[in-house]
Amino acid sequence: MGALHEGHASLVRAAARDAAKENGAVAVSIFVNPTQFGPNEDLSRYPRTLEADLELCRVNGATLVYTPDTTEIYPPGFDTWVDVGKVGTHWCGAARPGHFRGVSTVVAKLFLRVQPDQVYFGQKDAQQAAMLAKMTRELDFPIRFHVEPTVREPDGLAMSSRNRYLSPSDRAQAVGLFQALKAGEALVRSGQSECAIIHEAMTRVLAQKAPDARLDYLGFAGLPDFEPLVQVRFPCHLLGAIRLGNTRLIDNLFLEGA
Repeated sequence: MGALHEGHASLVRAAARDAAKENGAVAVSIFVNPTQFGPNEDLSRYPRTLEADLELCRVNGATLVYTPDTTEIYPPGFDTWVDVGKVGTHWCGAARPGHFRGVSTVVAKLFLRVQPDQVYFGQKDAQQAAMLAKMTRELDFPIRFHVEPTVREPDGLAMSSRNRYLSPSDRAQAVGLFQALKAGEALVRSGQSECAIIHEAMTRVLAQKAPDARLDYLGFAGLPDFEPLVQVRFPCHLLGAIRLGNTRLIDNLFLEGA
């Protein structure tokens, strides 16, 4: 959606790496998609930095950038939607009703317009990536789907376009979500499998490291449908979402087991 950062740059470079092997081109779409924002969310203030975004794309290997306007994607009277079912039910799906319907619909339209052979999404948005991979597979898009690792700041904070909203105090606390997830991962590695016990420990860490944070969720999501787990089962995602000020942040760790 624009306001690109090093996490996005890593996706462009991954695509460029594979395109070089196949004499291919790299297309980047930049579109602030209104249908994935709720009525009280940040559509109007979402950062729009197109000139800087175009330069980031250029220096990291993009061949072209597709920047449609809203009426091109959603002409008057548009009322057709893609719903991917239960993979989008919990977590961000519950916290942001309608969000994933907007994401899946716009991505399906972008796939049809650009017709890529391969696509690259980031692990930071794990539920979104799982949903879009499912959509790609079940709607028979002839596309190879890649999920690239989360890119982090030196202190561990997952890079996000919304990080620029954070005040200095909120930025100092924002890494608390990652620290809470790492504490949960450590408990799993030590042999703890009761999700409720791990949740309690992660909540304590979050309260210590980010006292101003308001918790949306912390928990374990099973695969493939991201259902909440009571007992840790591999593979799974340990994931969380918090709000600091007016900014919502998400993060996750993928756990594969021993």
